[in-house]
Amino acid sequence: MIIIDSPKAMRDWSLQQRAKGNSVGCVPTMGALHDGHLSLVKASVESCDATILTLFVNPAQFAPHEDFDQYPRTFESDCAKCQAAGVDVIYAPKASSMYPEHYATYVEVERLQEGLCGITRPHFFRGVATVVTKLFNATLPDKAFFGLKDGQQFTVIKRMARDLDMGIEVVGLPTVREADGLAMSSRNQYLSVEERTRALCISKALFAAEAAMAQGETNAKTILHAVKTTLAKDVDEIDYVSLVDGNEMTPVTTINGPVMLAVAAQLGNTRLIDNIRFEPNIPASVKPAREGSLSC
Repeated sequence: MIIIDSPKAMRDWSLQQRAKGNSVGCVPTMGALHDGHLSLVKASVESCDATILTLFVNPAQFAPHEDFDQYPRTFESDCAKCQAAGVDVIYAPKASSMYPEHYATYVEVERLQEGLCGITRPHFFRGVATVVTKLFNATLPDKAFFGLKDGQQFTVIKRMARDLDMGIEVVGLPTVREADGLAMSSRNQYLSVEERTRALCISKALFAAEAAMAQGETNAKTILHAVKTTLAKDVDEIDYVSLVDGNEMTPVTTINGPVMLAVAAQLGNTRLIDNIRFEPNIPASVKPAREGSLSC
């Protein structure tokens, strides 16, 4: 495994792989790697000849009051995990090469970035779309792998790659969860023991809603009310609970196609997000079993 920190050197390496006829997979991350990230690496290693994992804490997606300075940085541990997982290259660019002096160019994906996290974090998706474009331009992948826990982010990036003719297959993989259901996140380490226990209400509320939808509940108002009621017992603040079209990220009132039920909530100083995707024409028998019931 090698570590590359310049865009030109990264492009040169990827071009060499392509010249050999090798396919290239890319796993973009901000580091502080956990099993969710490693599931993406595993998928890339299994389906591509060469795998690049990017490590870059992107300042463009943090507002001044957010946790850029506190975001966990565990470079040596991340490198060891990548080595063990079969990563060929870690691309860890310097901030000065990503955003040189007088930087002035940004990428935006209209409509898809406006709801959900885009309401309280209006800067976020411009920063994400821009940095991912730059990472794609340096790594030149055939496939790029993202977790579906960041459901809106995945949808934004997939649409961006399509609309800009990037020629990259953007692959979304299921959320990896702890044994008790909490979605894995680098920010989970911010939680106190008590906050970590309370955070379980998020996945429990989502699983209960998923079970209700599988049993035929189609009224968005009913589903949202039950989820909000469950969350209100344990979280400190609800940022949003939204049921949206799975492709367009626009709110729905009735479930008649693929949807995403998404939550963002605050526990102490930590903001957590989670979601489930639901396809009504897939029989409940083929969906993973979840515990819980939809009630107020």
